[in-house]
Amino acid sequence: MALRKLRDSVYLYPGSPSTLVKVFEDSAVLIDPGHGSGRHKDLKREIKKLGLGLKAQLATHGHADHVAVAPRLDAPLFTHRFEFSIAESPLNREILTFGSRAPEGFLAYQFPGEVKVHAVFEWGDELFDLRAVKLNGHSPGMTGFLDEENGVLYAGDAFFGERVLEAVGLPYLVDPDLFKTSIKELQNYAEKGFLLVPSHGRAVESEGALELLDFNLRRVEETENLILEFLRKPMSLDELAFRIMGYYNVKVTPQKLALNLVPLRAFIAKLYNEGNVGARVERGLRWVRAE
Repeated sequence: MALRKLRDSVYLYPGSPSTLVKVFEDSAVLIDPGHGSGRHKDLKREIKKLGLGLKAQLATHGHADHVAVAPRLDAPLFTHRFEFSIAESPLNREILTFGSRAPEGFLAYQFPGEVKVHAVFEWGDELFDLRAVKLNGHSPGMTGFLDEENGVLYAGDAFFGERVLEAVGLPYLVDPDLFKTSIKELQNYAEKGFLLVPSHGRAVESEGALELLDFNLRRVEETENLILEFLRKPMSLDELAFRIMGYYNVKVTPQKLALNLVPLRAFIAKLYNEGNVGARVERGLRWVRAE
């Protein structure tokens, strides 16, 4: 695979996640270096083809698939301060995803190595001609990087491509309301003509961007309604996940089930706090729609 030029001084290296390459002062800045045994070599090769050295790495968030090869690239790594411990600690990454240390090979992607974060930033900061944009909901410090001059916003996992959602079922999120707020923020940029680049999916703009963002938003809103419909009778979280995945025709695997349980916990917490569902102990913890 090779770099694809998106706009003047902005390139994309494909993958899941994709990696954005921003040319800054005759050097390259990477966003989300990604994972894979040979990915660091591929990125170095492509940057060398541009005649550039590597200045820095930025991470939209600290999930393992976004930062695993960062230690193999000779450049400092920057994350939002909420993502610092997630990126650096393999255990913290597993806790965020699974609730505790996960069985080996059980999660969709596990990376046991440590990652060194060299600096943290805040939303609104300017880094290498890029502005850090608040797009949390997928993770606590999820950040987009805006290249205003070139009209590009790398949005990380603030939204997903259609194939990802069709394959998994639910968008991975830890707070539905924050995720929806981030989608609406991205809609504002799409309406202004910015090219939006998700980590997992194709780059989109104009009507295509608005349609994909609406697909993500509708999936979240539909899931809330499905939960309330299915919980007319008490269900455990696992039972609910099976019903939701069946509704979306998703093949159930341990990895996909684990991924869907995370957003479902977030949905249940939201609906419980709003008084729309209640909890029962009936041969285990079960949830039921409030009357």
